[in-house]
Amino acid sequence: MHKVGVIVGSIRKDSINRKYAAALMKLAQGKLDCRELRIDDLPLFNQDDEASPVPAVVRFKTEVKAADAILFVTPEHNRSIPAAMKNAIDWASRPPSDRSFKGKVAAITGASKGRISTAIAQQHLRTIINGHFLALLGGPEVFLDYNDALFDDDGNILDETTKKLLTTFVDNFSRLVDAFAD
Repeated sequence: MHKVGVIVGSIRKDSINRKYAAALMKLAQGKLDCRELRIDDLPLFNQDDEASPVPAVVRFKTEVKAADAILFVTPEHNRSIPAAMKNAIDWASRPPSDRSFKGKVAAITGASKGRISTAIAQQHLRTIINGHFLALLGGPEVFLDYNDALFDDDGNILDETTKKLLTTFVDNFSRLVDAFAD
């Protein structure tokens, strides 16, 4: 089973995107081996520190390299991605001789309360990461309009329409990973 590193853009303990990621990981059981990658302990990226990164950066880059694919689950902060997610991307993609995303595929999704959800953040993220991956999942795009009735505390998806959409998302991502993973 292919390994997927899940990067949740929110570092908030009770993040709705962390709940959403947990539901996706549960839905992917038996198809993909998903594991959330910690980003809240990464220092701000500084090119001066690339040659001798702190242990948290070494751990994160090692975990990214060990994954066959990356799933980004992002909230929307001020019409873009959270600073913590951009910081993680900067560490994983630098230096050019040690790019952790090299040879991988990725998918993007996110949840927010509101009609347009994370559409703008996801578009920004797509622009930022496009050059770092072999392929990005094109569809279905999922801009989840979050409410507390979508998932229970165990990561079960309670709404059947949402479950159908997310099953298609996970299945398509699994096929993409299968097509490109070694």
